[in-house]
Amino acid sequence: MEKVIALGCDHAGFDYKEAVSNLLKERGYTINDKGTNSLDSVDYPDFVHPVANDIEAGKAVYGIVMCGSGNGVAITVNKHAGIRAALCWNIELATLARQHNNANVLAIPVRFVSEALALDMIRAFLDTDFEGGRHQRRVDKIAL
Repeated sequence: MEKVIALGCDHAGFDYKEAVSNLLKERGYTINDKGTNSLDSVDYPDFVHPVANDIEAGKAVYGIVMCGSGNGVAITVNKHAGIRAALCWNIELATLARQHNNANVLAIPVRFVSEALALDMIRAFLDTDFEGGRHQRRVDKIAL
């Protein structure tokens, strides 16, 4: 599959979206931008369910979702059976999300991390492989 990442955010995440998009493009990813495209107040589920749908349909390998706390977007995408979203606020958590949980969505709390840290977390997330082994057994038990 082509290297595609689905990207979705609410109004709080909009300011980071351009920097995130630029980083992903520099790394050779195609972006499925699900919005939002302004600072106008919106409902985050409208923009992050499409991220989860793209991953489940095989249209994207990963997703990145952003809102103020990261909680709303993480809760929303985790309602999808094929999604393992991790809410991260430092590089170690982003790394462990991939290594141990095979996370396929990174949820970023933009009001609690700098733009530079958000980009570093994305780099760590994308550069880390799933370890498998005992972790695979656990991941296999997640979906209902």
